[in-house]
Amino acid sequence: MGAGRSKKDRSGYSKNLRLVWQYVRRYRLQIMMIIFLALLSVVLTLYIPILVGAAIDSIVGAGLVDFANIIGLLLRIGIAALFAALFQWLMQIMNNRIAYLVIRDIRNDAFRHIQALPLKYLDAHPHGDILNRIVSDADQFGDGLLMGFTQLFSGVLTIVGTLFFMLSIHPKITLAVVVLTPVSLLVARFIAGRTYDMFHTQSQTQAKQTAFLDEMIGSQKTVQAFSHEKESMEQFDDINNRLEAVSLRALFFSSITNPTTRFINSLVYAIVALGGAFAVIGGSLTVGGLSAFLSYANQYTKPFNEISGVVTELQNALACAARIFELMAEPEQIPDDENASVLAEAEGHIDIEHVNFAYSPGQKLIRDFQLQVSPGQRVAIVGPTGCGKTTMINLLMRFYDVDSGRICVDGSDVREITRGSLRHSFGMVLQETWLREATIRDNIAIGRPDATDDEVIAAAKAAYAHEFILRLPQGYHTIITGEEGGLSQGQRQMLCIARVMICYPPMLILDEATSSIDTRTEVLIQQAFAGLMKGRTSFIVAHRLSTIKEADIILVMKDGNIIEKGNHEDLLAQNGFYTELYNSQFAL
Repeated sequence: MGAGRSKKDRSGYSKNLRLVWQYVRRYRLQIMMIIFLALLSVVLTLYIPILVGAAIDSIVGAGLVDFANIIGLLLRIGIAALFAALFQWLMQIMNNRIAYLVIRDIRNDAFRHIQALPLKYLDAHPHGDILNRIVSDADQFGDGLLMGFTQLFSGVLTIVGTLFFMLSIHPKITLAVVVLTPVSLLVARFIAGRTYDMFHTQSQTQAKQTAFLDEMIGSQKTVQAFSHEKESMEQFDDINNRLEAVSLRALFFSSITNPTTRFINSLVYAIVALGGAFAVIGGSLTVGGLSAFLSYANQYTKPFNEISGVVTELQNALACAARIFELMAEPEQIPDDENASVLAEAEGHIDIEHVNFAYSPGQKLIRDFQLQVSPGQRVAIVGPTGCGKTTMINLLMRFYDVDSGRICVDGSDVREITRGSLRHSFGMVLQETWLREATIRDNIAIGRPDATDDEVIAAAKAAYAHEFILRLPQGYHTIITGEEGGLSQGQRQMLCIARVMICYPPMLILDEATSSIDTRTEVLIQQAFAGLMKGRTSFIVAHRLSTIKEADIILVMKDGNIIEKGNHEDLLAQNGFYTELYNSQFAL
């Protein structure tokens, strides 16, 4: 820290400044207006000491007071102060508006970028860290930006203005002020240059804390079930203590900036007062002129104190902005090819040719996978945990791209089909349920926002969700809030099934679609699925092998390979790995 930033750090710092400017310059007309208002406010504020000095000089001695002139000066002082305050108020409003608009734009772009990021990035990074960047880091950046707009423009203009007025009063004393002032600037710059890295470390540690909290709150049932509260508290204390240490270090270095510059500026003020007193005795300066000069000297040094605080705050703001820009710099998923075709009405013919895939380089999961599926066939994929069942679904939906080989739908490589049309052709029900904060109706119709109420109700009935929906306070207009939304896991899964029922897609993917539903309801839903799957190519991932007896093809996977293939009866007759899996479910 003491050696300052490395060349790489300085390059990143400059890059972040340029990125900030790209957002700020969208509002350059408003910024010019702010500068103009700041100029008016500063000029009027600096005009007041001139008037005060003239009023003092109007008091010559006992009984020699020009009251008429003083009254006129006081009136002008009041008007100047009133308009200075008005311009300051207008500037503050515009400052706030620009700062919040910039943060809005950054958050919009960051969220838009998240939608375009490949799933491998989201799978590899804690969600709490990403959330912290968009919410907390953006807030802190906005606070720094607001302070910069509020105080930086006025501070710079005040420095320039006071220099002009001081030069008009006494050039020699002004020269002494100018010579001594850089000491304050150098001290502020020295300290601020070392706080950026500290605030960046603070922001990173805070993100780790947010990620840990997000993980613990979301898994609180599991934590309590395994009596892991003590260990979780120890982990939190460790992160919290590290955050305390880095925060105190950053706060200490940033807090000494203002007192140090104030001390130096007080010395400057004392020198000006002493020099001014001798000038009054020598007759080159009036008492009123000295009063105005001291006022200007105080106003001249005050912006340096404010700017030093602004610079420190901006270091924190830029450190937070750097984390947001790091997220936004992550490469997006490979875009659809310019000549990509639209899969309008899929027939459901799927060819998987020599597919290889690995989540991490050097750790292959899918090896030379080959499969041909005819339209309307039901394909079940079974096997032990980690064998690649869900991975094949991810490749079919093109959540991930294959490393080699290809997957074709109706004769076209999925990489040559637009992602939107490909995914629109599949109806997908996962083991993990997701419902957004909206009404029951909106959650069912998420894939078909134009669906009628009758169609929504028909889909809910097909998923056997209609009865429990009617028991809710507002029925289909009940708003789901929070993680659970007041619904059981089984009820949430039934709504996800209804969501697919209403879309009536040409192909289906059911990944443990009935895992959280009771056995009686599962039998009914399996019947509904059987009707839905007629004439549709369907992929079923299941651990309960009793649910896939009717599948046309059962693929038995192990270590990323198909080791057995056939229907239920054929596989049982082979007395192989499938038979072992099937019998294990009934073993005591």
